[in-house]
Amino acid sequence: MVKFDTLTILIPVYNEASTVTQVLDMLRELELVGNMWKEIILIDDCSTDSSAELITAYAARHPQLELRLLRHTTNQGKGAALHTGIRAATGDYIIIQDADLEYDPTDYNALIQPVVRGFADVVYGSRFMGGKPHRVLFFWHSIGNAVLTFLSNLFTDLNLTDMETGYKLFRRDILQVLALREKRFGFEPEVTAKMARISGIRIYEVGISYYGRTYAEGKKINWRDGLWALWCILRYGLGR
Repeated sequence: MVKFDTLTILIPVYNEASTVTQVLDMLRELELVGNMWKEIILIDDCSTDSSAELITAYAARHPQLELRLLRHTTNQGKGAALHTGIRAATGDYIIIQDADLEYDPTDYNALIQPVVRGFADVVYGSRFMGGKPHRVLFFWHSIGNAVLTFLSNLFTDLNLTDMETGYKLFRRDILQVLALREKRFGFEPEVTAKMARISGIRIYEVGISYYGRTYAEGKKINWRDGLWALWCILRYGLGR
């Protein structure tokens, strides 16, 4: 068994006033295996709504939470927000949590299990394996995800089922030494390619739930991000 004391939860935020406090409620109530401590870091990417104010008020109401809000003065993208959070993290492991309600924090313990059992350094949560709930949405998005995952696997020699997943758990010391460049949704193929090149890295995948949003409900990723992800797979898959 591997013991680690603190899980850093990184939450990039851009105009998520309608959901961010609900996510924080879920994290506050969540009990992690081994009673490990939660370090929660939110990175507000220059939201134009009341996201930052809501987070600040939430932190004041719940001082028992180790909750920090970092703020960008210009909108830079999800990847850039994650870069800021990664630099600030102090936990043994880092997990990425979106500020919407698409992913369920109760799945954290499933992702943690391969780590505490001594098998994994990195764990991806797959929306496409296991028997967890999965909202039925967007046929062409599912085809796009399958194509991007296939091409990523082709370059990395991994057999992931969901490279684009929002739930990724990393050993902090490994993640913090990577030279990450991508400031938007290219973060996913870039970090996957660079992790795959680390000698001896142990990457696992577990099934998770997925409560996807429609565009009317606030989903932000689009076909242009898919094309950029394709370019990133080629760029970083070739070792650049």
